[in-house]
Amino acid sequence: MTLGGPFDPVGATGIPVGAEDDHDEIFPLIPDAGSWVPPTGVERELREHLARADVAGYLRLVAAVGGYQPVPRAAADRNPARRLPVTTAADGETATYLYTQDVLPRPHPHVVYEFVSLRSLAEVLPPDVDVLAINPNTPCELRLRVDRAERARWVAAHEECFTPDRTNHRLVTRRDGATDPELLHGLACGAHLCVTNGDAWNTLDWHGAGYSAEVQRLDQWWGVQDRQGWIAVQNRLLHCDVSTSDWDFVLGARNFLAEAEDPRVDPQRWRECVDSTIRTNIASNVPGTSTEPGENPDVDSFAEFLCGLVGKILRYEARFRADELLPPDGRVRTVAAWDLGRASKMARWGRGARYATEGEMHRALRMTSQEARSRYSSWAEFSAGYVLGRCLHFDEEAFGDWYAEVLLAHRVLVAEDESPWHLVPFA
Repeated sequence: MTLGGPFDPVGATGIPVGAEDDHDEIFPLIPDAGSWVPPTGVERELREHLARADVAGYLRLVAAVGGYQPVPRAAADRNPARRLPVTTAADGETATYLYTQDVLPRPHPHVVYEFVSLRSLAEVLPPDVDVLAINPNTPCELRLRVDRAERARWVAAHEECFTPDRTNHRLVTRRDGATDPELLHGLACGAHLCVTNGDAWNTLDWHGAGYSAEVQRLDQWWGVQDRQGWIAVQNRLLHCDVSTSDWDFVLGARNFLAEAEDPRVDPQRWRECVDSTIRTNIASNVPGTSTEPGENPDVDSFAEFLCGLVGKILRYEARFRADELLPPDGRVRTVAAWDLGRASKMARWGRGARYATEGEMHRALRMTSQEARSRYSSWAEFSAGYVLGRCLHFDEEAFGDWYAEVLLAHRVLVAEDESPWHLVPFA
């Protein structure tokens, strides 16, 4: 199964534009105030601060979570000092805008949103700006006169309340999130990373850490620098061949033995099966290659590596049972979830970086859902596969931060009522 066929066209500016993308929602479209529901707890708290006329409390919350500025895509930059934010002029005054993450509109081809802290905003906001409107045209709007004293107040709120990871390791469920069952399932496949990064798991209006940060994320972690790079990686993740093939080969040997011989597979029998199967496969696929033990150092080394994975997997599974990631007699059948969980996020990262159209993001999420359902039977089973894949990729049996973070995300997703694992049926 491959994403696309054909892909949406690229416009004259070099930006992919699908039928849904070139829309007029540059700024958030807010329904009538009487029917407006705060998308997350952040906006609800902001409205409560306004109801109490608690401007200081309002600013402390904005300082803690940061905000997003609308910027012409041509003027976007990771450095806030180099940006040219969107402004409007009325009645002889110039105003600019700041939004909390979950009121942002659908991504637009030509206007993007960049993350900014209140301190950075105080330092770089042009001197000709008279008014800052936070969440304008919503019931939690606050308009502030921009002068030296006000800028100093923003800096003080930032110093008191902002820490880079304050909003990480939490479940966020938007009240106005996606409703299509298959899209929700595809989104939920990326819930581990959403909890780790503190992002709403059920939003299709993806802005992530801001446009430039999304571009940087894909370049730094995936080597993706353009649309074709995103397409290639997205398809590889959907086919589960980014980093899971050797691991699933070893797990597949155990699955075979459990079905053909005894569900309680002896570890030594498992290693023997892995060794003999890989040697047979190499002999079949590379005619003339000697695969008998001791005759080919390269084959021996690869077989030894795969057999070593048996012990590593067994040790991780023992820890998973102790930490209740697996039931007492549970085991992992496949680590496909590791690629599929990242495929769910890659669809959104590609959208945030404007490498993917809205339609392509939707297709990738639907395909993620279909692949996950074809390989797993429950969120618990999917989670165990995802965690094992992450550990085999990063943790090296240290049981350090790479494991602790994903274990915390798993426990949050198990425990909280608004978790996708409780809201979205797996099958």
